[in-house]
Amino acid sequence: MHTKFPTDRLRRLASALVLASTSAIAPLAFADNDNAYQSHNLVSDGFLPADHTDQNLVNAWGIAFNPTGPVWVANNGSGTSTLYNGSGTPLSLVVQIPTPSANTGGNPTGIVFNPVNAATSFPVSLNGGAPGGSRFIFATEDGVIAGWAPSVDGTHAIVAVDNSGANAIYKGLAISANGSGQLLYATDFHNARVDVFDNTWAPVTLAAGAFVDPKIPTGYAPFGIQAIGGNIFVTYAKQDADAHDDVHGPGLGFVDVYDPNGVMLDRVATHGRLNAPWGIALAPAGFGKFSNSLLIGNFGDGRVNAYDPKNYTPRGQLDGVQIDGLWGLAFGNGFAGQPVNTLFFTAGPGDEAHGLYGRIEATTQTKHSEDNQD
Repeated sequence: MHTKFPTDRLRRLASALVLASTSAIAPLAFADNDNAYQSHNLVSDGFLPADHTDQNLVNAWGIAFNPTGPVWVANNGSGTSTLYNGSGTPLSLVVQIPTPSANTGGNPTGIVFNPVNAATSFPVSLNGGAPGGSRFIFATEDGVIAGWAPSVDGTHAIVAVDNSGANAIYKGLAISANGSGQLLYATDFHNARVDVFDNTWAPVTLAAGAFVDPKIPTGYAPFGIQAIGGNIFVTYAKQDADAHDDVHGPGLGFVDVYDPNGVMLDRVATHGRLNAPWGIALAPAGFGKFSNSLLIGNFGDGRVNAYDPKNYTPRGQLDGVQIDGLWGLAFGNGFAGQPVNTLFFTAGPGDEAHGLYGRIEATTQTKHSEDNQD
């Protein structure tokens, strides 16, 4: 969980509670006729109405799908990862996330699924025992990256990287490859950098200037990160005075795209409707007006922005959707009631004190329109 609470976050608490009581419950009533979306709450910790209740779902942050399995959610506030099927039914497995010094109590943020099922792929072990390849990998605000290998420990992720001594605060995680092997990318918000590791957890030294955009002002740092089509998309949020948490506000954000070696390819978005952006997803066909769009979710105001995936022209926002504390965005895997054209989300409503997991779908409902500025 965000373990420090700067003054600006405390001032936002009252307004966040008001927003949480009115958002992510029913669709907002300001969508264009051809741009109608609605969210549905599948699981909450009880703070917001939902189909199911799970007390572990606190500040639900990262989201990842096994291609043939249920969704995994990283719960920053409870130090766990929980699993749900497409209807939101909680499954029995609960995975504990470690700190640098204990096997529970971590504060996970990003999560990725490792598609390579091999003992040599991001291996972890316990007490000198046989290693097992990590199938799900977590980044934490404690400066830890941990792997879950069911052959090693079915209910605990195991510390694989500990950069707490460097004051790392990992806010996001992505997995990809650069032609020579798998790579793991973690956004260190405190130190304003992207750390890269190979599939043995060894740090990867990239060329000077990798994952650096010199045109982004000092005081912004890598926040969210996602691999799409072989490239790495990175969101940037404004740092607070302690460089621990993000600062919310209209226009506070940037998004860049890099190749797997950290060479900048393009600026995706600058200011505009960004507001502490974190979640990133590429919409498929069958997602209404914003089919085949690059979607960027704002943690700051709970809105979802759409961009052309080739030239990054703004296409607007998903009208009818505003989710307090919006974090992860991911389309379903087509398995267990998780359609590929349904956008699943995680959130930490009530200033991250609570949790929400749900789905967003295009509708044909006619609603009142708002000013459609980009």
